[in-house]
Amino acid sequence: MKIVNAQQMREIDNKAINDYKIPSIVLMENAGIRTVEVIEEYLGEVSGKAIVIVVGTGNNGGDGLVIARHLINAGAKVDVFVIGQLADLTTDTLINYNIIKNIKGKLLTLENDDDLDKLMLSIIGADLIVDSIFGIGFKGKLNDYTSQVISMLNWAKAPIIAVDIPSGLEADTGKVPSTAIKATHTITFGLPKIGLILELAKDYVGTLSVADISLPAQLLNDRILKSSLITPQLIRPFLEPRLAETHKGTYGHVLVVGGSIGLTGAVVMTGNAAIRTGAGLVTVAAPESLLPIIHNHLTEVMTSPLAETGQATIALEAKPALENLLGTVSACAIGPGMARYPEALAIVDFVLERSGVPIIIDADGLNAVKKDISILKDRQVPIVLTPHPGEMAGLIGKSIAEIQANRLEVAQEFATEWGVTLVLKGNNTIIATANGETYININGNPGMATGGSGDVLTGIIASLIAQGLNPVQASVAGVYMHGAVGDKVAGLKGQKGMIAGDLIEFLPDILREFE
Repeated sequence: MKIVNAQQMREIDNKAINDYKIPSIVLMENAGIRTVEVIEEYLGEVSGKAIVIVVGTGNNGGDGLVIARHLINAGAKVDVFVIGQLADLTTDTLINYNIIKNIKGKLLTLENDDDLDKLMLSIIGADLIVDSIFGIGFKGKLNDYTSQVISMLNWAKAPIIAVDIPSGLEADTGKVPSTAIKATHTITFGLPKIGLILELAKDYVGTLSVADISLPAQLLNDRILKSSLITPQLIRPFLEPRLAETHKGTYGHVLVVGGSIGLTGAVVMTGNAAIRTGAGLVTVAAPESLLPIIHNHLTEVMTSPLAETGQATIALEAKPALENLLGTVSACAIGPGMARYPEALAIVDFVLERSGVPIIIDADGLNAVKKDISILKDRQVPIVLTPHPGEMAGLIGKSIAEIQANRLEVAQEFATEWGVTLVLKGNNTIIATANGETYININGNPGMATGGSGDVLTGIIASLIAQGLNPVQASVAGVYMHGAVGDKVAGLKGQKGMIAGDLIEFLPDILREFE
C-alpha cells in the first residue's frame, strides 16, 4: 500500500473528480459511510447513543456532516457543533449542512465562551466523539479558541474518532505545532498519510485504519508514488516456497563478522537469526580466543577463527582470512559485537573493498563507518545499513532529537546521497533506497527495545539476501518479519519480559505464515 503526503492525496482526489468524473460529493458520502462503520464497531447498536460531532468549514467538516446524517437516521442522539463561520462552508459541506438542517438535526455553533459551555455539557454525556474539524491541509498553529475546543474534547472520557487525520496534526510531518486531537481511532481515506505513521504522531493517531472510498485503483497504485506501507501483501511475493529438488547451498551462505570480549552474544544472535530465517549455511567469524564461548551457543552455525588484537578484537592480520571467507558466501553482516577500537574502520573498509556479495553493516560497524563515511561511496556491491537513531546521529553529525523529528527526510537524503539501502530503526522503522523510495513499517512494539533485538534483525536481513532477495526486498521483508515476531512474543509473554532470544525462537511461526 502506497503512502502519500497531503499534496499527493489532493492530486489523487482532483484526478478522481476531474479525469474520472467522480463527483466530489460522492467521495464525501463514501468517507462518511466508512466512518459510520467504524463507529458501529465501537458502539455496536448506535440507536439511543449520544454522539458529539465537531466539524470545521472545509471538506473534512462535510465528512462529519455526512456521518451525522447517517447516525441520526440510525436513531443516535447527535449534537453537531460547527466551528467557524457558516459563510466559509465549502460547496459540498454546505449541501450536507443544509441536509442536517432540513432533517431537524441538532446544529450548534462554536463562536464564544457560552458555546464552549454547551460543548462541555454535550461531551460530559457523550458515548463517542467525532473529530471532523481539520483535514490534511492543516498546517501551522491553531488559534486560541480552537485550541480550547480540542483540549476540551481530549479531556472527555468518550472515545474519539478522528476523520482522515486528528485535527491539529500536520499530514506531512506528524508534527503538532500547538495542540491536536488525541484520537482513539483515526480513519483515513484512500491511502495513509505519511504524518500519521511517523514517530511524532503516535500519541495522537490511536488505532489507524485506511478506508476505501472508491478512488480508482490506477491512482492509488501510481508508480510516481515513492513511499509504501509495509504489509503482508507487499512482502509475500518475495518469499517463495522451497522447491523439492534443493540442497543447503540453494539457500545461501551468510557470513557474520564481529564479536569481542563481553559482546559475543551479538554475533550469536545474528548467526542464529540467520539460520532460523532459512539460510542454508551460516558462518560466524570472530576473534579466535572467543570461539569457545561462541561455540557454547551455536549448534547449527559454523565458526571461523580470526586473528585478534591484545584486546581480543579483530586484528588487521585477519584480512587474508576474511578475504577467503568472502569468496565462499552469499551475504556478509559486519559489526555485531565488534567493539569500538582503532582498527575497526580498516576492517570494515577492507570487507567493503574485497566483497563480491551484499554487505549489511550494523552496530559497531556503523560506529566505525562514522569516522570516515566516504568509504561507502562508489562501492561495487550493495550495502545495507541498519542504524538506530543514536547511530544515525553519529553518521550524519546531528542530534537524536533532530533525527527523530525528521526521520523520513533524514533516511531519504542519506540513502540517495550514499547509494545505500538504509534501515532506520525505531518505532515505525523506515527503509530508504538509493533511488528515492521509502517503506514504513508499523508493526512491532516497545518490548523489542531489548539488547540483541537489532542483531536479530541483521541476521534476518542477511539471511534473506543470501536466499536470493535483493537488499531492498530483504530489508523490507526482514523488518516486517522482525516486527511481526515481536508482536507474537508480546502476545504470548508480554512486552516487559521479552528478550532477543524469544524473537529467534518464534521466527519459524512467522515464516510459516508465508509458506
